[in-house]
Amino acid sequence: MKFSIFVGAGALALAAPLQAGPVLIAKGSISGSSAGANADLSGLTGTLENGLPANILGGFGSGLAYAGGNTFLALPDRGPNATPYNSLVDDTVSYIARYQSVTLQLTPQAGGGLPFALTPTLTGTTLLYSPTPLIYGTGTGLGNRADGSLLGSGAPSSNTPFSFYFSGRSDNFGAGGSGNPANARFDPESIRVSNDGRSVFISDEYGPYVRQFDRTSGQLLRTYTLPANLDVATVSAHGKDEEANLIGRVDNKGMEGLAITPDGKTLVGIMQAPLLQDVTNAPKLLRIVTIDIATGTTQEFGYSLTTGTGVSEIVAVNNHQFLVDERDGKGLGDGSNAAVKSIFLIDTAGATDISGVVNATATGPNATAVVTKSATPFLDIVAALKANGLTAAQIPAKIEGLAFGQDVTLNGQLLHTLFVANDNDFVPGTAGANQFFVFGFQDSDLQGFTAQAIAAPVPEPATWLTMLLGFGLLGAALRRLGGGARRGTVGAARRGS
Repeated sequence: MKFSIFVGAGALALAAPLQAGPVLIAKGSISGSSAGANADLSGLTGTLENGLPANILGGFGSGLAYAGGNTFLALPDRGPNATPYNSLVDDTVSYIARYQSVTLQLTPQAGGGLPFALTPTLTGTTLLYSPTPLIYGTGTGLGNRADGSLLGSGAPSSNTPFSFYFSGRSDNFGAGGSGNPANARFDPESIRVSNDGRSVFISDEYGPYVRQFDRTSGQLLRTYTLPANLDVATVSAHGKDEEANLIGRVDNKGMEGLAITPDGKTLVGIMQAPLLQDVTNAPKLLRIVTIDIATGTTQEFGYSLTTGTGVSEIVAVNNHQFLVDERDGKGLGDGSNAAVKSIFLIDTAGATDISGVVNATATGPNATAVVTKSATPFLDIVAALKANGLTAAQIPAKIEGLAFGQDVTLNGQLLHTLFVANDNDFVPGTAGANQFFVFGFQDSDLQGFTAQAIAAPVPEPATWLTMLLGFGLLGAALRRLGGGARRGTVGAARRGS
């Protein structure tokens, strides 16, 4: 990252040299925008099926991507389905899939405590849509909305003849297996920016899918064809019913993490849990899927869990090494004490492609090969946060977003930064605010680290609106801002994993 902040040795009481290993240098949270408390900048009005506002802000630590300078893209999952109203659709609603543009400003601060203050500011909201029709549910036989009326269609009322929005409602699917690219249901879990800064790649849990969108408009550009062994053949609006399948991803535990290699050529996705066909004989083996961005060619590699119950994110250190966020589901939001939020270093160089392995095996002479993995975590987040005053009960249960950020200089030493975010499930009263934790590390802590070179960021939404209106492109501007002029009940939702 070619952006650095300097803190002189005289400004802080922190001793030099810095200790080995990652250190917490800043933390911050966000709970609203210029549109108001718990509101994003989509411009959407009306309410979702569960009675919550269509522009509700939350959950956007499901994924976090660096976009250059102090700009990041934060990704909510399928919406506020932690608010119960209809179990037949897993409490999901027509919350339109979106990502949030946010500045994460680091400012040196003296006087004890952490060396930097972190100020998060929401600057824009981009809604995700397809220019061609998608398949939505009718709601028939699936009960009622929170107000007692029939559930009705899952198609967002903001749809136009040229924009069909993805949403989180679980019945938005058609014939065939879960990988049908025309399905409108989308549960975003990870996001990465292309090297040219013009598009974003987003992975999801429903298909699972990996889709590419135009960064300016939110328009779908491409859906990658993933290996068929990740899909389930029989789909349902009630996810647990899908676990009767014998092959494919487990409900709510699809492609949770996504990385892009620094050369911008390869996407690397990781499943949250073992596939249905693997879990019996290899209950700790997850599958990593690499995707050649240009050709769509895929490979699969094995990953073995250490102490966590699943994986939430993966981020590229260089073209063959990656950090993997392995965690439990305990902590703030779960009403329990966090125990495992560990980031491990893995290496895919020389790894065995297991695409042809139908059923993984953990032991024996034919045990399924796994990637090289560090014996101890690169970063134990629970230990680091407890060392800085948080109790285990205060540490967010869902630490899910990872992104390298701008470099900083502290006491004359260059530090790289790793930004960590949580998914608060749109329930701040239970899970707290959307939080960010920033860790600094030296070259010696993560040898071989190579920053992704991202072109100059595209203008933020307000700037684009001015430009587009100047050229008379009102329709494109409205799509970018979420159709603020198209009023009605929109939404989508689901409690993301």
